[in-house]
Amino acid sequence: MTPARVSEYRLRRRVQFHEADPAGIVHFSWFFRYMEEAEHAMWREAGLSIAPPGAEIAFPRVSAAFDYHQPLRFEDEFEVTVRIAAMAEKTIRYACLVTRGETPVATGTVTIACVSHRPNEPMKAVPIPDRIASRFEVAG
Repeated sequence: MTPARVSEYRLRRRVQFHEADPAGIVHFSWFFRYMEEAEHAMWREAGLSIAPPGAEIAFPRVSAAFDYHQPLRFEDEFEVTVRIAAMAEKTIRYACLVTRGETPVATGTVTIACVSHRPNEPMKAVPIPDRIASRFEVAG
């Protein structure tokens, strides 16, 4: 059975102790990890891995940003929603929303590029293979 095309994924989490500073507030850098965790779960939902063993392509981040609206604290339960905001021949741009209940906590974006990934060769942007691109669609 072939998985459906995926445009969005929602991940539920709880803030872990090691993600917070001594005041109990999540360090800003963790939001990028949360977004990436949701991204990888979305790829699995599409029946793929973003980094399968022996792959000759890779997906480095070429742009990433977050705006912070409310703090997250140790033990908070929250959701990370990642959506495909745009797809081009060689890139995918995600939009991310982090919420605690109904409260927006942070919004972010990340753009990944498909690159060749071979030993002793420089990375070079290449088209996203159809076997991957066909598993995703831009969120409506």
